[in-house]
Amino acid sequence: MAGSRLPRQLFLQGVAAVFMFAFASLYTQIPGLYGAEGILPARKTLRPQGKGRWQQLWETPTLLWEAPQLGLDTTQGLELLSLLGTLLALGALLLRQLQARPPRLPPAAASGCLPVGQVFLYFQWDSLLLETGFLAVLVAPLRPRHHHKQAPQGGLAGALPHEDLPFWLVRWLLFRLMFASGVVKLTSRCPAWWGLTALTYHYETQCLPTPASWFTHHLPVWLHKLCVVATFLIEIAVPPLFFAPVRRLRLAAFYSQVLLQVLIIITGNYNFFNLLTLVLTTALLDDGHLTATPGNSHCKKTASSWPRTLLAVLSLLLEFTIYGLLAYGTVHYFGLEVDWEQHAVHSRTTFTFHQFSQWLKTVTLPTMWLGVASLTWELLTALWRWTQVRGWPRRLCTAVQLLIFGTATVALFVISLVPYSYVEPSTHGRLWTGAHRLFGTVEHLQLANSYGLFRRMTGLGGRPEVVLEGSYDGHRWVEIEFMYKPGNVSRPPPIVAPHQPRLDWQMWFAALGPHSHSPWFTGLVLRLLQGKEPVIRLIQNDVTKYPFHKQPPTYLRAQRYKYWFSHPGEQSQWWRRQWVEEFFPPVSLGDPTLDMLLRQFGLQDKNPPRARSSSNTLAQALHWVRRQLSPLEPSTLLWGLLAAVGAIRVVQALHSRPHSPRSSPPGKEEKHRPAPKKDSGAATKRAAPAPDNCTSSSQSPGRKK
Repeated sequence: MAGSRLPRQLFLQGVAAVFMFAFASLYTQIPGLYGAEGILPARKTLRPQGKGRWQQLWETPTLLWEAPQLGLDTTQGLELLSLLGTLLALGALLLRQLQARPPRLPPAAASGCLPVGQVFLYFQWDSLLLETGFLAVLVAPLRPRHHHKQAPQGGLAGALPHEDLPFWLVRWLLFRLMFASGVVKLTSRCPAWWGLTALTYHYETQCLPTPASWFTHHLPVWLHKLCVVATFLIEIAVPPLFFAPVRRLRLAAFYSQVLLQVLIIITGNYNFFNLLTLVLTTALLDDGHLTATPGNSHCKKTASSWPRTLLAVLSLLLEFTIYGLLAYGTVHYFGLEVDWEQHAVHSRTTFTFHQFSQWLKTVTLPTMWLGVASLTWELLTALWRWTQVRGWPRRLCTAVQLLIFGTATVALFVISLVPYSYVEPSTHGRLWTGAHRLFGTVEHLQLANSYGLFRRMTGLGGRPEVVLEGSYDGHRWVEIEFMYKPGNVSRPPPIVAPHQPRLDWQMWFAALGPHSHSPWFTGLVLRLLQGKEPVIRLIQNDVTKYPFHKQPPTYLRAQRYKYWFSHPGEQSQWWRRQWVEEFFPPVSLGDPTLDMLLRQFGLQDKNPPRARSSSNTLAQALHWVRRQLSPLEPSTLLWGLLAAVGAIRVVQALHSRPHSPRSSPPGKEEKHRPAPKKDSGAATKRAAPAPDNCTSSSQSPGRKK
């Protein structure tokens, strides 16, 4: 049976990379978002309630409670957590000791940031990153593994019986994410998804388009509709194949998910989310696929018994049956028709909302039982591997590990059933009450979350966009342009990922409704009127590009526009726009309207923060690091980190590559090397079988040097 040692390593390395991006991206924005002069100061969110230390930590799990013990305020503690998370994730990518045993702090640091993150950390991918981080803690080996360990008889070299159990939870998380994201598009009754026209709007109305979005937007409508059909296929029909008993079906599911995520990365700036989803897909791989080379094909040319041949034939028949059902279902339920005259493929939904709801009610519970069956198989496999362990001391040790990790895996699976069942209300009500109680106990820890991305398509009549304007006299208004979100119609959409400019994202959400639905917007207006540099850097990292960098504006207002991509042929323009209405009235410092809104939303600075002593060495170090990094544009910093990691990994690979012996005259090397006199026969016997051992050759590429 194929093992999953290499996919687990790939998963842990990928998680480390995503944590590095997430922490570094957040670090660059902390002063403007959460500082004492930021939009939503973090110090207002953590206030002791007179409870015991452990009870307080359990109810609000964050390491920021310990910041005062270090002489730091909440914002400085948040910076420290972000820096430590970035450095430890960087170390897990570069240092062999940490690669063998990744640190557990990054997930703990991430969970510590969310309680003070407020609306700026209220995204599904933040919860997904936290849940993935917890799983990475379980997947990571308990201790560094050395190669050439004794393998269990019939098992994998160096494998412990429990190791595949936590990694199975990664596959289950990927299934919940993709299946729910596909289902909610139809349960939302969004006309764009039901009419298969969602992608004709998506590319120009998404939060932060890329340059490729403009070109993709102008593809033929029939192709957009066909891509929506493919999206439903990949997100709803394919995920059950994650648990297929046939390996090639799982690999087909893997490549379909990779294709979808890569296309999203090209056409949209979704920060680290798609990278994280790609990391989750490693749970569909195995060692055999990652180490497959043409040179190993001779290992498969062995005589096979009739049961193996029969099993191979049945597997092939199952594959063709699955592919045939997927093809038939796609053609039937989406009415695919080829128009040879127009060279197009027409599509339409041929089922109703009621029919889909009945289908969902029918399949939701069976998908849970599919998870139960798959997990049971993993548990039985782990138990069988334990029976092959030799030596009672080692067997006892592995039995304890199997019991602990098996119990944790089953518990997390049961907990996850509750948020997963949200996709179908009647199934949620019929779920085992014990699962509800268990989930309720740990819900605040976010060990398992509900997902459902791109539920509804917004901006069907044009992309709503809020444009800030400032003035010194109340008559001449100057637009304040952001670094990333659309504003200037002549500026091309930027490439931002893996950085997430959280203010730009919230500006997109704010444009969907009145400003009263986004209380933080009033805080933004206040800080800009005060001329606070940390907030200005969220808008323009190069302060000199901010139109009011010399003196804060006397008045601020906001207008709502509708934006559309420009038509092909319109030179020097990427966007078209039309004014809609006033979004936020003109205000100035001391304005009664502004003061009323600040009181209403609790944003007034009644008690200014007390200045802490600057003699604190740790605080001085944090201030120095901030001063060195603040001139760097955030996305440039993240890409610089990625380039540095890539360069160092290449150097490490070249340095660790085994060198071929230099050519030297015969006998020159022999002078300094005593010839073996004894046990040469034994050595020959030990070395001889290696060239013909297919198992050894397939595992050697993953060996640590």
